[in-house]
Amino acid sequence: MNWLLVVVGAVVGAPLRYLTDRAVQSRHDSVFPWGTFAVNAGGCLVLGLLTGAAAAGAASSDVQLLVGTGFCGALTTYSTFSYETLRLAESGAGRYALANVFGSIAVGLAAVYAGAGLASALWG
Repeated sequence: MNWLLVVVGAVVGAPLRYLTDRAVQSRHDSVFPWGTFAVNAGGCLVLGLLTGAAAAGAASSDVQLLVGTGFCGALTTYSTFSYETLRLAESGAGRYALANVFGSIAVGLAAVYAGAGLASALWG
């Protein structure tokens, strides 16, 4: 049953990642990977909220598997982030590559903390 929860979450997360990435990237005339940046930040926010909810007893282990492992695991993408950063550096856009690395880390951490803080306010 656990693996089915992960699969169901991933079935929703993976297409949402693709569609969100395309929608966000199409609105920016830049080599910066805004689509990947957005899905990773959003996934961090959801995971922080879920983690806070679980710590408060408001999210079961099934919800953690469905949303945390399945949905967020398929929505967020470390491999694409790494690949896009490498491509930026190789193409001479070193400043964008550095901005991607440091911005993704900073925004990701801020989103996780914001999600956890929101969960604490809701269920704390």
